[in-house]
Amino acid sequence: MTYFFIRAFDVVIAFSALVLGFPVFLIVACIGYFDTGSPIFCQTRMGKGKRPFTLIKFRTMVLDTKSVATHLASHDSITTYGAFLRKTKIDELPQLINVLRGEMSLVGPRPNLFNQHALIGERDSRNIYSALPGITGLSQINAIDMSSPKLLAETDQKMIETMSVCNYFKYILMTALGSGSGDRIRKDH
Repeated sequence: MTYFFIRAFDVVIAFSALVLGFPVFLIVACIGYFDTGSPIFCQTRMGKGKRPFTLIKFRTMVLDTKSVATHLASHDSITTYGAFLRKTKIDELPQLINVLRGEMSLVGPRPNLFNQHALIGERDSRNIYSALPGITGLSQINAIDMSSPKLLAETDQKMIETMSVCNYFKYILMTALGSGSGDRIRKDH
């Protein structure tokens, strides 16, 4: 029953945000075009049941950045505008399209890449792929990212096991109020 309500909230919130936020999306995309020449970033991620789907975000890194987990990417690859988008979490907003498509939820485990074998192993052992991936969740508000596969999988499991409509809104509210710091980027020396 909780799943039904959460899915209904996902659709209503994502649709409303996309419609009301369209002018902002357009402005962000236009500025992004001048920043990198390609404001939208699409990447294949692992979804529910380990099925692939195309994650959509605003681009925050230069075009030739290697496709790796964020914590393995070079800090130098982030553009100045991209740093602003990451700090404000605006880069995540196009994922509302993924939510409407049913590939993601607003709240769930962050979807990983197919080459993150340690994380996949940890998540497999905890049945994390039984849930839709999300834009935010317990790990994100506690600044736990994919650089700590075991801790991330344990936290994701705790979130899935304790998911309720109340926690769903709590995680969204905490994210909107600035909890968490997003995925860390490797500092180059």
